[in-house]
Amino acid sequence: MKIVFAADGSSFTKKALAHLVTHQAGWAHDTEAVVVHVQPPLPDPIKRTLGKADALAFYAEESEKVLRPIRRFLDRHGWRYRCEPLVGAPAKEIVRIAREERADLVVMGTHGHSWLGAAVMGSVAQRVVAESDVPVLLVK
Repeated sequence: MKIVFAADGSSFTKKALAHLVTHQAGWAHDTEAVVVHVQPPLPDPIKRTLGKADALAFYAEESEKVLRPIRRFLDRHGWRYRCEPLVGAPAKEIVRIAREERADLVVMGTHGHSWLGAAVMGSVAQRVVAESDVPVLLVK
């Protein structure tokens, strides 16, 4: 089984990760997780000011802040995984990687905005559920 685990570094990511590991007895013994962290692209004026190399270094540093504790946690629990730091629109990238990986499941935390909050602010989780061909498990 292949699981795409979408991580944004929030407390909701931590809850979803804990849920994943707590319920690992329900996963096949050969389950692999692809941990995805998506950085939104920097605005063009900032990218131009920084230059390509510094912008790439910024993305890598920000992703590492999110992925490092997840790596430690999954290592402690003996999970097979790999990390995919990405840049782009989060929902679009999560759906794309789930398709490319032929994932069986996408797991992600949700901030649990009310319907009004989600309508006004948008919701990555809501867009992933709407656009994904792969089942999505949301942990609140």
